Amino acid sequence: MKPYQTVTIVECHESLQDIPQGILTTKPHPYQVLGAPYGQASPFCLRQGVLNALLRAQEELQKQYPHLHLKVFDAYRPIAVQQFMVDYTFNQQLKHRGWLAPEISPIQKAEVMTEVLKFWAIPSDDPATPPPHSTGAAIDLTIANYYGQELDMGSPIDEISERSYPDYFRHSVTNLQAHNHRNLLKTVLVNQGFVQHPHEWWHFSLGDQLWAWQSGASQARYGAI
Repeated sequence: MKPYQTVTIVECHESLQDIPQGILTTKPHPYQVLGAPYGQASPFCLRQGVLNALLRAQEELQKQYPHLHLKVFDAYRPIAVQQFMVDYTFNQQLKHRGWLAPEISPIQKAEVMTEVLKFWAIPSDDPATPPPHSTGAAIDLTIANYYGQELDMGSPIDEISERSYPDYFRHSVTNLQAHNHRNLLKTVLVNQGFVQHPHEWWHFSLGDQLWAWQSGASQARYGAI
């Protein structure tokens, strides 16, 4: 269990809504390409209140920079998809280290999984501890220009390294621009009530357990769908 999962959820029963075309999305969806089991679910939907805040953030961004758009990488994620992606990321990390799954020790397995779970939520099916994306209240996104070309954020979404930490480039001599772009993304979303994941520059949520834990709210309003 992660610390934020101790927060009580009082479900508000808002429905999931499709993200409208005014917000750019990453297509084809990267997890669907890998074979993640979405079934009939769309990765590009959010709870109504979260979607409303996202649209306000887009409006704020375009008031300052009319040529820029928010671009959604991932939003709603069924628990089966969360499990699929944790397993996939775990295996990718083994390959990166040159390890074979049948040959690693329990200590090595735990070491790799600990690193993976810094960035991926536990795929729990317990109603009291849902993964943030499985609530429809979390979103992974970046900023792109009018043509859909993404701004330089210093590292790609889902990278398992310290470069993914939001303030990693704060004192960079060679890539301060990446920090400025990350800060712009954070500013327009936080201004609309979102909180940022402490290890991921791209992940924001509103109304889930992580949001409540970071913002000091007494309870979350979105549980697993």
